[in-house]
Amino acid sequence: MSLSHAYSPRPDEADSLKLLNLAIDTGYNHFDSARLYGLGHNEALISEILASRRDEMFITSKGGVEFDDGKRRIDCHPEAIRRAVDKSLQTFGVNHIDLYYLHRRDVNTPVEESVGALADLRKEGKIGGVGLSEMSAATLRKAAAQTRIDAMQSEYSLWTRNPELGVLDACKETGTAFVAFSPVARGALADRIQDPADLPDDDLRKKQPRFSEDNWPKNKSLIDRFNRLAGEAGVSPAQLSLYWILSRGDHVHAIPGTGSIDHMKENFATSGLFVSADILDRADKLINQSSVAGHRYPEGVRKAIDTEDFE
Repeated sequence: MSLSHAYSPRPDEADSLKLLNLAIDTGYNHFDSARLYGLGHNEALISEILASRRDEMFITSKGGVEFDDGKRRIDCHPEAIRRAVDKSLQTFGVNHIDLYYLHRRDVNTPVEESVGALADLRKEGKIGGVGLSEMSAATLRKAAAQTRIDAMQSEYSLWTRNPELGVLDACKETGTAFVAFSPVARGALADRIQDPADLPDDDLRKKQPRFSEDNWPKNKSLIDRFNRLAGEAGVSPAQLSLYWILSRGDHVHAIPGTGSIDHMKENFATSGLFVSADILDRADKLINQSSVAGHRYPEGVRKAIDTEDFE
């Protein structure tokens, strides 16, 4: 997403392709995309790499979020899902997508019907795994009663704990991998943001409550303490964030995004580190749902999110 959508500034195409190739060379093999990211731009970008390195890449995409005349809507009707998968296959330039998610829950279409369409596409060989994104434990259980759900992707980090309200347990119960997006809190826990006011106007974070003028000072105070804790552990803040995520369970995976080659390498190095249980416990108690100021999403966005929320 960092290469095509929501965050600014984004690298140009040449630098993006360089980053993707170096990521594979470094050891990454899971590449998470979506039709939404640049309205096809990200899938087209990744297709440039797939042309020569398909066997080295596990690719995912997401569908169900559509745009008509600039207006966003959610459509997970079976026929809409089929069209979306075919469009992604065409853009990627492949005949198989390893994992395909419903990007958001469609309240007008039973989830059983939506995942049923994906199950048919899995049988046809067009997709490998069936996934859900930003959905609740109850929705996961309904979907899993219809067909095997291979992955659930939701935001999860020290400062976003919503999956702990039920989804993590439901994933374990149904044998579903949990994939954490924004594991370094949209850069906040990677020591990448000093003042959100300096971000470009089209950056997603400019509209998110935790980065607002009212909430950021309190959150920055927590982040400063967190950065010192990472220093005490001998790791970077991003690495402490990722290590904490990966300590949550064997079924928990992290997909940190970045437009920076140095950041990409820093993230990957986490796999070779050791952080003590004491440091992880202190991080957990320092930054959590109770200590962070502000909701993770603006009011309008929350209406499209099925995930459990804190009161």
